[in-house]
Amino acid sequence: MEDVILCKNVSKRFWEKSDPERDDQIGKGRTKRSIGGRKREVAALDDVSFRVGKGEVLGILGANGSGKSTLIRVISTLLYPDEGLVEVFGLDVRKHPHAIRPRISRVSVEASFFKKLSALENLVFSGRLYGLSRTETVTKSAAILRRLGFSEQKMRAPLENMSRGQQQKVAIARAFLTEPELLLLDEPTTGLDPKSRRDVQEFVEEVKATGQTTIILTTHDMAEAERLCDRVAILDGGRLVALDTADGLKRKVGVEAGNLEDVFFAFAGRKWEDEEEDEHEA
Repeated sequence: MEDVILCKNVSKRFWEKSDPERDDQIGKGRTKRSIGGRKREVAALDDVSFRVGKGEVLGILGANGSGKSTLIRVISTLLYPDEGLVEVFGLDVRKHPHAIRPRISRVSVEASFFKKLSALENLVFSGRLYGLSRTETVTKSAAILRRLGFSEQKMRAPLENMSRGQQQKVAIARAFLTEPELLLLDEPTTGLDPKSRRDVQEFVEEVKATGQTTIILTTHDMAEAERLCDRVAILDGGRLVALDTADGLKRKVGVEAGNLEDVFFAFAGRKWEDEEEDEHEA
C-alpha cells in the first residue's frame, strides 16, 4: 500500500510555565525539565513513528494534552518537528509545505468563518481560493450541505445565527469541498448533538468508501473510533503506546466483549490512576 503519511522518530517540544508543586511529577513517557523554576520543557510528541496508507482511516485516541492536536498540526505543516522525519505524499513537511497544503484539508474544534456570511457564501469563498469556478463551488457546496442535513433556507442563513454544531458541520463541508487527498479531522464531532454527530459520521463513511481520501481522525469518542477507523493509535504523554485495529488492540489486552474504552484505559489509564492516588495521599 502506498504511504500517504510517514512519521519516523518524530519529537516536538514546547516551553510552558512551571508549576512548582508538580515539577517533581514526571508524566509517563514525557520529559519535563524546569529552568529557573519558571518554565519547563514539555515533549508534546516523543519519538513517534507510524505510516498511513492511501484511503486508510487512522484514529488517534488520547487524553487532553496527550499530543493529538500537535501531531495533526505537524502533519498539516503548521508546526515543524524538532526531531525526526515527517513526509506527506512523499514530501518532507519542512522542505515542501507549499506543495503539501493544497492537497489536504483540516477540521479543528474551533473553526473560523466570516460569521456575517451564510454557510453557502463561506463555502463559495473557500472554493474560489482553491481555484474552483463559482458555478462548480455553489453546486458542490449545496450538495454537501444537504447531505449534512441543511435545508435550502438554513444554508443561506448567516453563520452567526447558527448553533455551534451547525457551524461545525459547515467546517466539515468546507473540508470536503475540495476533495482533498488527505483529510485531518481534529475532534470533528465534539459538542455536536446526536443527530449532527450521526450525519457527520455517515458522511465520513461515504467518503471512506470511495478509497480516494486518507483520513486522520482524533476523537474522545471510542464508539466513533471503532465505527470509522481502520486502525487506532493511542497517544499517552506524547508517546505512541499502541497501534492496531480495534480488534487487534482488544486481543492484546484480553478484552473479549468489544469495549474499546477498556482498551484505552489499559494502555493510557495507569498514569491517571497514579495521579489520583497522589492527590488523595496529599
